[in-house]
Amino acid sequence: MGINELDRRKFLRTSVLGSASALLASASFARSRDADGNKKTDDKPMIRRKLGKTGIELPIVSFGVMRADSPALVQTAIKDGIVLFDTAHGYQGGKNEEMLGEVFKAYPRDSFVVATKVPPEIKKDAAGAFDGSFTTKTFLENLDISLKRLNMDYVDILYVHGLSARDAVLWPVLLDVVTKAKKMGKARHVGVSTHKNEPEVIQAVIDSGVYEVVLTSVNFKQDHYPAVKEAIAKAAKAGIGIVAMKTMAGGFHDKERNLPINCKAALKFVLQDENITTAIPGNTNFDQLAMNASINRDLTMTAQEEADLLVGKSEGGLYCQGCEHCVPNCPKGLPIPEIMRAYMYAYGYRESRQAQELLASLNIPNNPCAGCPSCSAKCAKNFAIPERIQDVMRLTAVPEEFIS
Repeated sequence: MGINELDRRKFLRTSVLGSASALLASASFARSRDADGNKKTDDKPMIRRKLGKTGIELPIVSFGVMRADSPALVQTAIKDGIVLFDTAHGYQGGKNEEMLGEVFKAYPRDSFVVATKVPPEIKKDAAGAFDGSFTTKTFLENLDISLKRLNMDYVDILYVHGLSARDAVLWPVLLDVVTKAKKMGKARHVGVSTHKNEPEVIQAVIDSGVYEVVLTSVNFKQDHYPAVKEAIAKAAKAGIGIVAMKTMAGGFHDKERNLPINCKAALKFVLQDENITTAIPGNTNFDQLAMNASINRDLTMTAQEEADLLVGKSEGGLYCQGCEHCVPNCPKGLPIPEIMRAYMYAYGYRESRQAQELLASLNIPNNPCAGCPSCSAKCAKNFAIPERIQDVMRLTAVPEEFIS
């Protein structure tokens, strides 16, 4: 056998062994990576943070249940180590709370944390003073309805829902009602939720001496994010627990849903702030849940994720930051931020019912822009305000039974 033949056989043998080794290495790599090629995090410890002075410790990613209607999804979240489940009195007309109540029958009460939100239905009279028609009795009755749906004697966190001004947060009637709820054993801890004017609301919570938790909008799209971050830091120092919502800023950059936001990056961005205890992203399927839950074990931002957020920040998007820049120039004084939030529900989340319910609560005409030859309201994010209002207000004319 000539030397050339020996060299050829040696080469083939080396190549085969090398290929086999490469295949084994590739298989090992695949088993240790997720669908995006990132290292799997199952073997990493879960990241947990304390919720202010409440004594509750939570994984950094929790479950916003608003759009979920699958018991199996909630059960899977529990298996994944998620502890806090956030719902509200009005979600899905009460069916959201009922679904959770059925699921949690099978679990010890101290193995999960439930938060619900009850709206105060605050109104002001012609002079700008709070209308006393809202009563402690009404709020507590709605809380009792929520507890019955949940099959529970108490919730771990009770939020006064959707406050956006200091005077509302500090209104003695509200402070009295949440104090009563705690004394009656119907809520372990109390707080407020806010979609806009977050720094003002958070400071009022600190000053109240009553509220223990704030559920606040916070995301990479907010022009006023530095002010929100500063307010959160003050609250954390004062022992207030911070829960983040609207972290994914609507989920898409466009109403056609062709330009998705990098939601994993957006959620990681928010949770880089260690003063935020946990976030409550919404989950409607198992893929979303798996992606969100994975962050509980790995908060590292990749270079691509940072780049995606940088590009996404310049996009108009669907998320209204509630800055109210538009409101002073609207001759009709329309609640434009709330209408824009309904728009986000409808086109970003595909949650038409939630959008319709929000629009109905505003008590405005079906065509609120009628009579205005042009729009003088200007958006800081350059939203086409009249077009979006006209578009989403069509929902008010759709019978409820046609809304999924």
